Amino acid sequence: MKYTQLGRTGLKVSRLVLGTMNFGPQTDEAASHSIMDAALASGINYFDTANVYGQGENKGRTEEIIGRWFAQGGERRDKTVLATKVYGNMAPDGDAWPNHDKLSAVNIRRAVDASLKRLQTDYIDIYQFHHIDRQTPFEEIWQAVDVLVQQGKILYAGSSNFPGYKIAQANEVAARLGSFGLVSEQCLYNLAERRAEMEVIPASQDYGLGVIPWSPLHGGLLGGVLKKTAQSGRRAGGRAADSLANPAVRTQIQSYEDLLDKHGLEPGEAALAWLLTRPGVTGPIVGPRTQEQLDSALRAVELELSEEVLTALDEIFPGTGPSPEAFAW
Repeated sequence: MKYTQLGRTGLKVSRLVLGTMNFGPQTDEAASHSIMDAALASGINYFDTANVYGQGENKGRTEEIIGRWFAQGGERRDKTVLATKVYGNMAPDGDAWPNHDKLSAVNIRRAVDASLKRLQTDYIDIYQFHHIDRQTPFEEIWQAVDVLVQQGKILYAGSSNFPGYKIAQANEVAARLGSFGLVSEQCLYNLAERRAEMEVIPASQDYGLGVIPWSPLHGGLLGGVLKKTAQSGRRAGGRAADSLANPAVRTQIQSYEDLLDKHGLEPGEAALAWLLTRPGVTGPIVGPRTQEQLDSALRAVELELSEEVLTALDEIFPGTGPSPEAFAW
């Protein structure tokens, strides 16, 4: 495994981040524990989750699965850089009682204590805001975060799904208050979705945030979906099926798979390897449901894409480039 600094921090993290959103809804607890053991054994030390994972009436279940894994001991917690998120409503379904979501000081306090209990740990390495909160000022958010840091409950704060201007705003307020500010941004970024290159990644680089792309295979679209459907005889599902209904997208994905087939490369591994070449990227989040998917992601870390392949990928999936050049002279 290769490691890098997380943004401007002194924290060393693996170039792959283990995503756990499938733990519970799609992967049972025993298999989830096996995947986490295998990930740690392979050198992946950065695990990502969220308080709402588990979905619906099972919100919090994913954190509980991770907590029971930590409870097995064997230095599992000490070796893991743990990131979780706050924002989503954790009240029981159908309960509209206020202050159980978003980023008010009261909800941050409530949510972090609940996450610590589910995770069976006394601290969270990176506590991330899952979305912007347009009602809560950053002065209040940083006051709450600084209290948690002083209490030893969290070490760093990160963001997810923030636009570039909110990254700037958050860190300018933090600087004014003497707070450390955001150290990471999780954003949707992959070959098929490159809009983060306009504002989010430049802002992250300027303010010293590590970029953590989520959905690196764009819902399976970049994982060899056409070849897999041809071999299995079954239609693609989910986001990939919706995208492939567009003839232009289908042609683009066919060109992508043909290019990688010509060079003897697996599409999913190439998509991850491409992200690892991108400026500002710390490491993509991979969410394996099986050991085989984890093994494939690990191979991507060692994969070196040639300049010929990188150039061809840019031709198939042209990026936006940074603003204002993306939309002006």
